[in-house]
This record gives sequence, structure tokens and C-alpha cells, in this order.
Amino acid sequence: MRLSQSVLLASLATLAMAAKDTEPSPSVPAPACTATSTTGSYFDLRPDIAWPEDSGKAHSKAQHKDYYARGWDYGKNFTLNICNSVVAPVADVVGVSKSQWANVSAYYTSQGNIYSIGSQSLDVQSRGRKLVLQYSDGSPCGKSKSKSKSKSKSSPRSADTVYDNEDTLTKQHAHEVETYAKDDDPKDRKKSTTISFLCDRDVANTHLAVSFVGTDPDECAYFFEARSHHACASSEPHKPGSVGPGSIFGIIFVIAVLVYFLGGVFYNRTVSHARGWRQLPNYSLWSGMWSFISDMFVIATASCARFLPGRRGYSYLSANDHPRNRNSDAENRLIDQLDEEWDD
Repeated sequence: MRLSQSVLLASLATLAMAAKDTEPSPSVPAPACTATSTTGSYFDLRPDIAWPEDSGKAHSKAQHKDYYARGWDYGKNFTLNICNSVVAPVADVVGVSKSQWANVSAYYTSQGNIYSIGSQSLDVQSRGRKLVLQYSDGSPCGKSKSKSKSKSKSSPRSADTVYDNEDTLTKQHAHEVETYAKDDDPKDRKKSTTISFLCDRDVANTHLAVSFVGTDPDECAYFFEARSHHACASSEPHKPGSVGPGSIFGIIFVIAVLVYFLGGVFYNRTVSHARGWRQLPNYSLWSGMWSFISDMFVIATASCARFLPGRRGYSYLSANDHPRNRNSDAENRLIDQLDEEWDD
């Protein structure tokens, strides 16, 4: 009985260790540019990151150009990337130190000046049914002195107006040069960007599409909408160092088999006083099953042997040359000889 109890305790200990391994380790951080919702849905936006063409084989199939979004009636066009700085490097960014130019992830150009609307961030957040990525630490938020004047003089703009180049923007919107009032503190307020991702299951749309939604009245926070099939919920991949569902099932199966055989051997040896192969649990069942498999194998082998070319070739031999015919002739001669001797 002590042996069966030790086997049971070992099985329970193994199951406890397997269950512990399935729990996510707090020391292993989640991959960058991914998110997991409270319901367990997993989102991986890493395939949507744009990389330079010389980034190596690991990103050979990735997007190699920045994403563009038209401002439409807003009067500015935007360039941005997902979870990474823009592919085309920028310089002379207004209000951003030179050391931070390489981290700009979204910007727009106005009157020949580059304004950053957010620096690189890998922190994708799942808020309810929304998947959100936020950039911060852009150019300082300033107020345009001529903005109010230009609004009264300029004609209303249609929402369908498209601005294809900077010359058109400059001619129709002369108020785009931003200046700062004395009471504004550029260090306190900086431009930021919020990108909301939507699931797009259209097979034809292989790349992410970004659309400009709007900005706040102070033109300090910008909002975009991105559609991608990578923003659709999926199952979280297996993490290194943890045990997956298949491994858990395999461990339970192995433990059950060990308990069955070891417990059966212990019972048959101590209670039934069996020895040899008869110590196995249900020995008669396994023995009968093995005999059945052996018989079926012999039957199948004999049935297949009939169709071998060597055996079919004997049917083409002459009937006189057949050994059975020769034996019949010898028997007939012997019978005739005995009949003659009997008559004498």
C-alpha cells in the first residue's frame, strides 16, 4: 500500500508543477507592440510596423514606407509609423531637440517647417473593445495669432476638399505658421497623437490604412483611425518556458498510464501472488488482444501472398510437367502391376 500511495503523491505533485508552469510568469514581459484584453483576446501589431529596406532578412516582407494620412479640410497632411519612428528621417523638427529627431513617429509639414505630433511608443493598450496606441512628447503646442483673422476672411471649406501638396496648402491656408504667446509654456504642453485600431477582415487590404479623424481646438492632440487585419483578436501564442495545453494533456495521460500499470503490478504481485507477465493488470485481456493481432497479421499475409507473381506463374506450366500429374501416372502403373500379379 505504501507503494501505491507514493505513486499517487508523485502524480499529484507532477500535476501541480504542470499547472504552475501554465501561469504567466511576471518576470517575462509581453512583446512590444502587442496587447491582451481582459477577455483574453490577443493583438499583435508588429507586422504593421514599417522598416527601412536595409533592416535585414527579418523584416524583408514588412512595409518599407511610412504611412500617410490626408488632412482633407484640415489643411495638413500627416506622416506616421506604427510602434516605430518614421522610416524617412526628419531634421530641424520644431521644438524638439536634435537627439530626439530619430524618435519622431508622427509629424506634419507646414510652411516648410516640420512639427512632431508624437515620439515613438511601443505601448499598445486594449481599452474595452478599442485597441489604442498613443504618442507623446511632440512639438510644443502653440497658438496661431493670425488664426482668428484668417477664419473671418477665408471662405468655408468643404469636407470633400483634398490637398495633394504643400503649395496648395500654403496658398489656401496662410495661417499655418504657428507662434507662441508669452503666457504659453512650451515645456508644459506638447503635441500628442492617439491611434485607434479597427479590425479589417477584408482579404484585399493587405496593408494598414490610416485616416485622420480630427484634433482638439488647441491643435495639441491629434486623433487617427487605422484599419488592419492584424487588429483582429486572436489567440495568444505559446510562451517559451511555459507548458501548453497539449503538453498538459500529455503529462496527464502519462501519469494515468503509470498509475494504472504500477498499481496493477503491485496488486497482482501482493494480493494475487502473480509472477512474470501475469503481474500486468488485465493480463488475459492484453494477451487475447495480442493473439488476435497476431492472427490477423497471419491472415493478411497469407491473403496477400496469393497475389504474388511467383505463385501465379505455376498456372502457365504444362499439365504433363506438373508434379501432381507425375505422381498420378506412377500410381496408375503401380495399380496395373498389382492387378497383373493378382491375375497370375
